[in-house]
Amino acid sequence: MNFYDFEAVKMNKQLVSMDEYKGKVVLVVNTASKCGLTPQFKDLEALYKEYKEKGFEILGFPCNQFANQDSGSNDEINSFCQINYGVTFNMFEKIDVNGSNAHPLYNYLKEQTKSILGKEIKWNFTKFLIDSEGNVVKRYAPTVSPLKIKKDIEKLLKNQ
Repeated sequence: MNFYDFEAVKMNKQLVSMDEYKGKVVLVVNTASKCGLTPQFKDLEALYKEYKEKGFEILGFPCNQFANQDSGSNDEINSFCQINYGVTFNMFEKIDVNGSNAHPLYNYLKEQTKSILGKEIKWNFTKFLIDSEGNVVKRYAPTVSPLKIKKDIEKLLKNQ
């Protein structure tokens, strides 16, 4: 299996195959609306606006598994992201990233990038960078600012 073999449901209820992102550099991130790291939405949106025309996508996956920090409905989460941070990158329906109900895409991403602390997602805003061929290149800790990923994104965009 690879990244392109998975599917997920966007906030508009549309089932999307990751195959639609072939040839693009993708950042996958589990998000939360009521987290100390929530302001990262601003920097994620800035990255998206800067690089989307060059073949870059961000896929946001809300998750409520960490301290109940995204307990709202999908509609509430989507509205929050748009109203407070002007999010225009793709947001998907709320999922689990750990445990027996973890989304299959996240099980795959975790297997590809075991961290020092093991493979489980430790908190909101864990980020996975995927190259234009669907390879999981790097995993970033929740506290890593999206803007600190710019050089890695630029390098992958040059290589596509």
